[in-house]
Amino acid sequence: MAEPHAETTATVEHGGGAAAEHAAPAAFGLITAPMFIALAMIVVILFMIAKKVPAAIGKALDSKIEVIRNQLAEAETLRKDAEALKAEYEAKTNSADKEAATIVERARHEAEAIVTQAKQNAEALVERRQRMAEDKIAAEERHAVDQLRATAAEAARAAAARLIRERFDAKSDEALVGDAIRSIGSR
Repeated sequence: MAEPHAETTATVEHGGGAAAEHAAPAAFGLITAPMFIALAMIVVILFMIAKKVPAAIGKALDSKIEVIRNQLAEAETLRKDAEALKAEYEAKTNSADKEAATIVERARHEAEAIVTQAKQNAEALVERRQRMAEDKIAAEERHAVDQLRATAAEAARAAAARLIRERFDAKSDEALVGDAIRSIGSR
């Protein structure tokens, strides 16, 4: 048996040396590849609409939107709470500042009062000590005067006794005593 295809040869011709034009493959002679893809997309979209996929997607998106709205509402509530706390703490801070200023002012007045009282006490102490010193000096002066008087009286008594001893004798004493007794009796 001889080879049936031994003499078959194939040749390819190109028309006019330009790039070869190929015929696009077509199904049933009418549907090309891009057209098939477009039809498949339409079928898929129609299937999705028939199975209510857009409604399910819408519901999922609506629920997501509701969750986000709830989160936003909660965030707004938290923001308002934070603002209220901030205002409260600012009021407390202002109150504390005013109270601190009041305490400082009160302390300043108390310090001034203490200084004034200390000055008065010091002045009173100085005055009291001065009076005590003056009283002590006066007492010492009185004592010195009393001592001087006592010394003068003692000196006068001693001088009088000496004079009496020198001038008067026993006879003149009797006459003097007699005169004194008579003068007492006449009273």
